[in-house]
Amino acid sequence: MKKILELNDIKRQFQMGTEIVRALKGVSFDVRAGEFVTIMGSSGSGKTTLLNTLGCLDKPSEGTYLLDGVNIGKLNRNELAKIRNEKIGFVFQAYNLLARTTALENVELPLFYNSAISPAIRKERAIAALEAVKLADRMHHMPNELSGGQQQRVAIARALVNEPVMILADEATGNLDSRTSYEIMSLMQELNQLQGKTIVFVTHEPDIAAFSSRTIILKDGRVVKDSFNENRRSAKDMLAALPVTEDY
Repeated sequence: MKKILELNDIKRQFQMGTEIVRALKGVSFDVRAGEFVTIMGSSGSGKTTLLNTLGCLDKPSEGTYLLDGVNIGKLNRNELAKIRNEKIGFVFQAYNLLARTTALENVELPLFYNSAISPAIRKERAIAALEAVKLADRMHHMPNELSGGQQQRVAIARALVNEPVMILADEATGNLDSRTSYEIMSLMQELNQLQGKTIVFVTHEPDIAAFSSRTIILKDGRVVKDSFNENRRSAKDMLAALPVTEDY
């Protein structure tokens, strides 16, 4: 399968006053098309710096990062913004939806920056993305009329609408209860297994990582473990096993 991400000896250091902080100390791994990878690590492990690098929000101090064959280190600010918009679908812990904008309009947002897409096609693709996350019946609702899980689904639809090469999720279940977390992970597994989406999911929760096909663990700026999950759990099954009496 084609390599979507290629990281080779990525290092990132910051000047903090007189001190140099080495956040990443030589990180190397590949992610192939159709993989569902979780990245884990405690606070200070370099997880956030790696996430910013993968999302083209920051450039490595040393090493090479190829996203879909493009060398990110050689791009200027405008080129990085274009890559972020076209190649990556972001899903955040805090949803980051516009409050006075309907679910449909929130999902349409990334397409506003693509002048090649007409308003009619933009709307059509946004509706299709909402259908993919089973939220088409809520497309005209405002975020405050949606539950936390529904808001995260809108955020996932927004991440899908540009047909990116990778979905990059940052603690996307961090604000959700167990039931809703399983619903979101069930959706992620569906997008990965049925639609072949490549997903990189940053989390600190081992039970969430168990839903992915592979887990990379960071510690002190280095990869300390990179393993395939032999006993991958089904979020759909976990959801079905929850007692019906549990509060939503």
